[in-house]
Amino acid sequence: MPETKSLTFTYKEVVEALIRYNDLHEGLWGLSIEFGLAAANVAPEPGGDLLPTAIIPVKKIGLTRSNELNNLTVDAAEVNPAPKAKKK
Repeated sequence: MPETKSLTFTYKEVVEALIRYNDLHEGLWGLSIEFGLAAANVAPEPGGDLLPTAIIPVKKIGLTRSNELNNLTVDAAEVNPAPKAKKK
């Protein structure tokens, strides 16, 4: 089998993984992304003309509590149910 060089995920898969990683068991959680903004003069090709360019880096990726289910949100109770209490 060839070596995997790249893995991609849907927004919901990222949210599900973050919910499990943070051990969240309730509520609707959505993907949040914090962007930065910078500018520079950049030549797209070596020796080419400089062009004013916007640089928009992804600074942080996280979860935000949500009130509605949509294509960016996941119900934590469904993807990471709370453990059941042990009976004595």
